[in-house]
Amino acid sequence: MEIVEISTIMKVLFGAILVILVHILNILVLRPKSVRAKLERQGINGPSPHFYLGNIPEIKRLLQENNKDGVSTSISHNWHSNLFPHIYNWKKQYGPIFVFCSGSIQWLVVTDIDTVKEIVLHTSLNLGKPSFLSKDNRPLLGQGILSSSGQYWAHQRKIIAPELYLEKMKAKVNMIMESTNGLLRLWDTKLNKDGDTLEIEIDQDLRNLSSDIIAKACFGSNYVEGREIFTKLRELQNLISKIFAGIPGYRYLPNKTNRQMWKLEKEINSKISKLVKKRQNDAREEQDLLQMILDSAKKCDSGDSFLPNSISRDIFIIDNCKNIFFAGYETTAITASWCLMLLSTHQEWQDRVRAEVLEIVGKDGNIDASMLKSLKMLTMVLQETLRLYPPASSVNREVFKDIVFKGLLVPKGMNIHIPMPILHQDSKLWGDDAHEFNPERFANGVQGACKIPQVYMPFGMGSRVCVGQHLAMVELKVVVSLILLKFRFSVSPSYRHSPSFHMLIEPGHGVVLNMTRI
Repeated sequence: MEIVEISTIMKVLFGAILVILVHILNILVLRPKSVRAKLERQGINGPSPHFYLGNIPEIKRLLQENNKDGVSTSISHNWHSNLFPHIYNWKKQYGPIFVFCSGSIQWLVVTDIDTVKEIVLHTSLNLGKPSFLSKDNRPLLGQGILSSSGQYWAHQRKIIAPELYLEKMKAKVNMIMESTNGLLRLWDTKLNKDGDTLEIEIDQDLRNLSSDIIAKACFGSNYVEGREIFTKLRELQNLISKIFAGIPGYRYLPNKTNRQMWKLEKEINSKISKLVKKRQNDAREEQDLLQMILDSAKKCDSGDSFLPNSISRDIFIIDNCKNIFFAGYETTAITASWCLMLLSTHQEWQDRVRAEVLEIVGKDGNIDASMLKSLKMLTMVLQETLRLYPPASSVNREVFKDIVFKGLLVPKGMNIHIPMPILHQDSKLWGDDAHEFNPERFANGVQGACKIPQVYMPFGMGSRVCVGQHLAMVELKVVVSLILLKFRFSVSPSYRHSPSFHMLIEPGHGVVLNMTRI
């Protein structure tokens, strides 16, 4: 009898192991090969992938070779080939559309302008954010509005986007001014101590300012506790940026990096949960982004729940808090840093923007929301900054059902990768000065600046355009205006131009400027 039971158990174990092996074979070999074959039959090729790791070994080799020369002493805005040499090299070798893979993730790189335009204009839910974002990047993004797809994303956007429309964001101007004036007083104090000129690395100060602003916008009176979350989000972002997404099973390994990520995820989730409970126990409702998310979550308790079975009400709140904090904190600070660097290297534009701010705002720096639309020179500078240094390096989408773009059938399961800097600095679209800083190109808006305006996508594209873009632009206009009213900047001799990729494009060695009072 015992022999029969053991035999049955062995058969069950063998069957289970066989199912697992078939599943692994399907993920690592059969499915990727089938997807690539469909594209190869249409003339789309790319580098041959290795088993398990795909093209990661070759990407690493190209990155190492490219980093041998060190940091450039000159300021060149044509940085994409340095940060992403694999995209640059394979585009030259295989053409404007090619395939490669990172582990088990299949990528279709698209730089053909007409094909990109058609992808941008596609609004079907069959095209969404890549699934790996909510898996490999789960500790940072979860299944919030930045990483989810399908009906769940559509419901989130329907609820969250109206709360971030421009008219509502204009109400935040006084709060942004208050925080920015705090930074100006800090810089003024440093100048008093160090004399007429101060050499300053502005990145961390602008990052602190951005965290202060988004914390107040998100948490209202509890913003001090909210700021602690940003420090941990920054740590988590740096850890995730060191990992190549798509390596099967990697995120489950209890190695040092994963253990740190799991720990930070728990700490961040715990801190957000405490702030949520504090708000729920407070009889006073504040008009901030946290309250907006909580109000949205209440629909889950009425019969009108839009949550998938795998997502609880608490997870919805935590994931969307992290998404809004991450997107609103890092991107704005980085853009402000690049903007001041560019104005420091182009003094004539710094003077022109300052003169405009003086004329519209006045010396007292008391900005009214109605003034923001009139700051056309500053808007042009910000648009050009975002063209040359978009915070995100690419727009990525996953195809959930076979879709045809410009006669090319893109099969289900393929991820589309649109490298933003290549399109943002394409001379066929922007002219011979595409690699140069020239805000004048935006004098008539994006429509007048680019032959195909759809390829200008610093805030993403199409129906997935960033819901927080209005808050970002309001914040940038107020912050840069107040800074230029108070201080003049020039590039310090110790500044090393080093765009780096840590999930976002940021200054690798900081932005070091010389600052004097106006």
